[in-house]
Amino acid sequence: MIGRLQGRILAKHPPQLLLDVNGVGYELEAPMSTFYGLPAVGETATLLTHLAVREDAWTLYGFIRERDRALFRALIKVTGVGARMALAILSGMDAARFAQCVEQEDATALTRLPGIGKKTAERLIIEMRDRLGGVMIAPGAALPSAAGQPASGTTTADVVAEDQALADAVSALVALGYKPPDANRMARAVDDGAKTAEEIIRAALRSVNPV
Repeated sequence: MIGRLQGRILAKHPPQLLLDVNGVGYELEAPMSTFYGLPAVGETATLLTHLAVREDAWTLYGFIRERDRALFRALIKVTGVGARMALAILSGMDAARFAQCVEQEDATALTRLPGIGKKTAERLIIEMRDRLGGVMIAPGAALPSAAGQPASGTTTADVVAEDQALADAVSALVALGYKPPDANRMARAVDDGAKTAEEIIRAALRSVNPV
């Protein structure tokens, strides 16, 4: 079992990222709660991991907080909740907000997340009640990693980068379960031309399910 990786970030295309660990490139999938805390491409990052083994694929998931990994592992044990839905939940709200929804039986907030209908929300509330204790006592602080993003400018290259950021944000929202028209609308509604892909995604998700 691979439980932790430290290496240089080669690429970030939410929800996928590529990490170079001593010359070996590891492809990981991660929730937006992890992407928000990652440094820039080329910098070093440390990630806690969960390896999911199926007959047709081995998939590695990355997290910067033990609490997020613990919640992910608890969620995929819930009937009808797979890894993709777990990533969508962790992208739309942090562990503390999810715990609050469960404790307050706020199914409405959960149904704002992609792929979660009323029945699934109610099942999450029922099945996660007894599992939240182990999740919330897990360390919540992010693992230390280098940070830093270049400032935005107004050159032609920056304009191209801004267009790419919007495209990447839309692609990520679709990968998280939103329909393409909804993903496009959400991203464009919050894009001011100066945000990174991660910032657009964060703002779009908050517009759907504000804290």
